[in-house]
Amino acid sequence: MKIGIIKEGKIPPDSRVPLTPLQCKQAMVEFPIEIVVESCPTRCYKDEEYQEAGIKVTNDIRDCDVLMGVKEVPISQLVPNKTYFFFSHTIKKQPYNRKLLWAILDKKIRLIDYEVLKDETGNRLIAFGRFAGMVGAHNAIWTFGQRHKAFSLPRMKDFHDYQEAKDFYQAISLPAIKIVLTGHGRVANGAADVLRDMGVQEISPADFLEKTFQKPVFTQISSQDYVAKKNERAFVKREFYEHPERFKSIFSKFYKVADVMINGIFWNNSAPAFFSKAEMASPDFHIQVIADVTCDIAPVSSIPSTIKASTIADPVFGFNPKTSEETAPFLTDSVDMMTIDNLPNEMPRDASMAFGKMFLQHIMPQLLKSKSVVIENGTIAKDGHLTRHFRYLNDYVNGAVVEGIIA
Repeated sequence: MKIGIIKEGKIPPDSRVPLTPLQCKQAMVEFPIEIVVESCPTRCYKDEEYQEAGIKVTNDIRDCDVLMGVKEVPISQLVPNKTYFFFSHTIKKQPYNRKLLWAILDKKIRLIDYEVLKDETGNRLIAFGRFAGMVGAHNAIWTFGQRHKAFSLPRMKDFHDYQEAKDFYQAISLPAIKIVLTGHGRVANGAADVLRDMGVQEISPADFLEKTFQKPVFTQISSQDYVAKKNERAFVKREFYEHPERFKSIFSKFYKVADVMINGIFWNNSAPAFFSKAEMASPDFHIQVIADVTCDIAPVSSIPSTIKASTIADPVFGFNPKTSEETAPFLTDSVDMMTIDNLPNEMPRDASMAFGKMFLQHIMPQLLKSKSVVIENGTIAKDGHLTRHFRYLNDYVNGAVVEGIIA
């Protein structure tokens, strides 16, 4: 099997890689494969580093059996009849990637999406989520510091690696802010680790709501803390996951006391948003900074002020709750929104190394099997058709529209 590491084509460019130079070298020793790398000037690992590891760098990867990238591949760069690995961002019927899925079907591409590669219990086998959460938490605190000029904190992208960031955290003194962190998955747990490394004390949701503190604190909340059954019956987590439309948000108690919100959940389109635009415009809405790591774009989103994705180069925009319009960042009458959709790219070498390790451990052995349930269940499209598990995307592919939003 010949595998090609493709050049990232999405704009703005992403510098992460699915396999580092040493991981490529390791893979060719341990597995019956050949790996080549498409030349790219913007990677965190340079062409020369791959060549020094004995990996061929080329401008033509069309003879490869499998092509691996990170972000969505531009339609113009798709090679027909190939197997691709990348994050397609189509499984939630994202409107902005419908044309990409059309092209994948038209070109009879076998699309294996990292996001849906799972074990027998349904847990994801490979993800950048932890690093998204880490950078998201760092950027949340950076944004608060920029807003209030309260302390000086470099951007994560300006550190060589996370160890350098951790060393810097020892020297900063944060004000007495209250941070609410949503979720308990990879993203949220990565964010929690950074907050702890910054010296922010973790407290219970009850203490967060009821007490005041003279030091920075955060609470990490689960679904039972921010949603409830519409019929007032007892909360059952499995029911929420299977029928989120039966639930309503009870997050208001948190937005009345929090200064910063870090959103690290996986959000179902049918689940309630945390709050509405009208609630954001109320005097009770106390949150000043929202770091939306989830980054589902409104109106189909858990946070209505996530009206666009920001970028690493331009990380924050303001949202005026009274007008529902974008503003310049750091204004007193606006909420600051940090919505970068490729956060791990601020820690590209750390993130790429961890991701490649997961791929070699969990995915490569499955890819080389004649038949693999993991690969089969993670394949969105094959031979011009949606696969069995993804036929629910048929209306999305066909362009069905409900209330102005692709169904």
